[in-house]
Amino acid sequence: MIFPKDDPSSVEHAASSLSSGKIVVIPTDTIYGFSGIVDVEMDSQFHTGDRIRQIKGRDETKPFIHLIANPEDIRVYTNDTIPEELLSKWPGALSIVVRVKPGSPLESEGKTAAFRCPDDPWLRSVINAVGAPIYSTSVNRSGQAPLVDVAEIEKQFGSEVDLIVFDGDMDKDRLPSTIVSLLENGKYTIIRQGSVILEKPRKSFFSRLFKKH
Repeated sequence: MIFPKDDPSSVEHAASSLSSGKIVVIPTDTIYGFSGIVDVEMDSQFHTGDRIRQIKGRDETKPFIHLIANPEDIRVYTNDTIPEELLSKWPGALSIVVRVKPGSPLESEGKTAAFRCPDDPWLRSVINAVGAPIYSTSVNRSGQAPLVDVAEIEKQFGSEVDLIVFDGDMDKDRLPSTIVSLLENGKYTIIRQGSVILEKPRKSFFSRLFKKH
């Protein structure tokens, strides 16, 4: 099903689908992405991350970005101190990898998780209505280029997702988010340089884990 983003009820429609565990293709401030609700409650068992990986292909092992509605929401999931230099870039195309707070349901995904507060009021409204972070990863089969043409997205994935929110075709050359990983000393290393420019970029071995999100 395709639903236009500019429809007055699009926020409610997208949020309702996500809240019920459905997989939705959503336009973000960087690119179209597969999205699903993150299981942040102990009794929540939607496992949308597993479903998205099945859609993208068996070789899909890269971690997904967790989109949040407000910059301060990241403090719910980590005890790490986020440098103001990074927080000042939110909302924006900057993803921050942090250590997951002990006891958090996110520990089932690993010891670290990447978060981003997107620079799109519509998308933040959707996440706020869902009441939990949502996954975001590029719309493509594993190993292939991200899709930016809605007709092609529908052709390839229309039968595998529950909803496609339409906002026109996107620029295939649009830069992805910048990704940084926090270090124990309160500093950070740059995993991927994207649309948000940070000083003194440094490469990290994590860079192989991420493509466009």
